[in-house]
Amino acid sequence: MQTPKPNEVLQSFAAKHGVDVLNREFAELMDSLDPLRGCRERFAVPKRGTLPGADPVVAEVDKECIYLCGNSLGLKPVKADLYIQQQLDKWAKMGVEMHFEEPLPAAKCDSYLREELGRLVGADPSSVCLMNGLTVNLHLLLLSFYQPTQTRFKILLEGHAFPSDRYAMRSQAELRGFDPNEAVLEIHPREGESTLRTEDILKVIKEQGSSIAVVCLSGVQYYTGQKFDMETITKAAREEGCLVGWDIAHAVGNVRLELDKWGVDFACWCTYKYLNSGPGCIGGAYVNKRHERREAPHLKGWWSNKESTRFQMRDGCDTAPGVDGFRLCNPPPILVALVKASLEIFDEVGMEKILDKQFLLTGYLELLLKAHFSIGDTDVPSTTVITPEDVTERGSQLSLEFSYPLHQVHKELQKRGVVCDVRLPNAMRITPAPLYNSFQDVHQFITILQDVFSICKTEAA
Repeated sequence: MQTPKPNEVLQSFAAKHGVDVLNREFAELMDSLDPLRGCRERFAVPKRGTLPGADPVVAEVDKECIYLCGNSLGLKPVKADLYIQQQLDKWAKMGVEMHFEEPLPAAKCDSYLREELGRLVGADPSSVCLMNGLTVNLHLLLLSFYQPTQTRFKILLEGHAFPSDRYAMRSQAELRGFDPNEAVLEIHPREGESTLRTEDILKVIKEQGSSIAVVCLSGVQYYTGQKFDMETITKAAREEGCLVGWDIAHAVGNVRLELDKWGVDFACWCTYKYLNSGPGCIGGAYVNKRHERREAPHLKGWWSNKESTRFQMRDGCDTAPGVDGFRLCNPPPILVALVKASLEIFDEVGMEKILDKQFLLTGYLELLLKAHFSIGDTDVPSTTVITPEDVTERGSQLSLEFSYPLHQVHKELQKRGVVCDVRLPNAMRITPAPLYNSFQDVHQFITILQDVFSICKTEAA
């Protein structure tokens, strides 16, 4: 039985209740029935007047902003203040003794939250860990998992991958004495298309698999919002003898993940996008348990030791198995506290409810965009959604291209208290996050975008 599309579900529900799906009343109805509507109160939503780009003449400064940027930086959980203050108070009262005292003892706080992280990424809790930052973890993992030979030396990633990923992989190839232009294999969409086809990725893996050492793509592509078929790609790459890693920065907390089930070798992510831990917060890493006794060398530090022998101060490292052996230094409890403030919400709600709302919320955004800004009517400014329409190939994010200049549209949205972002060359990313965004947020965004297009049209005349 074919799964219905979001617009079909939404239109059917509107008809059942005698409400026009395009009217604000429908958004109000959806919010009143939303099982996650209480979650918004657990986050700090900025007022429009506090935003640096807001214009008090048009922004309605006392209202909450329309925050649609969870793909870049999630909103602050209200409890973050409490959990940080607990660590500061403990430091003030105990000094060095805070290393071994609850809550979140500094000497072992990175061993906390593993159950919650494991549930989010579909992994054994012992195979995940909070440590470092995303790109640091990517480098540490690649130093071990990328063991090139003269015949198998390539790293496969998507074209226009996030800059850090491209820089990391090119520099890894250079470190091993390879020309990055030859060693880093980028796959691009077909001519005239915005996103990659799974069949094209599989074709490259099949044809060049014997020369590919590591396949390392993004779980969700940062620019287009495309969700890759991680299971199929991982299976195909491993059949060709490739190791498989994923940057899941835009996937964790956003789409369903089953790293263990899919047979992924390693993965890393940040925690400040959909996981709402704050800018530059501590990252996460995963190493499949089948690599617990992996003999390939990797960089080590004091924290690479097993916890049971770490304070014996041995001359040689008593390396912890799996992902724990990739840790280098003691973790910051304040940063772990920030992650805790958000993960407890995720764990309480559960990804199933989040994904159920995402299906309708992002679907509602898509429905309204197509209804009001469809291509073909020369009197109406057009908006093109470059993110896949298939809900199995996307998460919360829709990336848009406009018939008006991108930065002009963005500036006018900012003036009116809308928070979203642009990514060059030509995309605006709009992301209604299920935990704190409402259907009325989406409807207000569309209404404001109509006003912005009117301004752009007048200025272009």
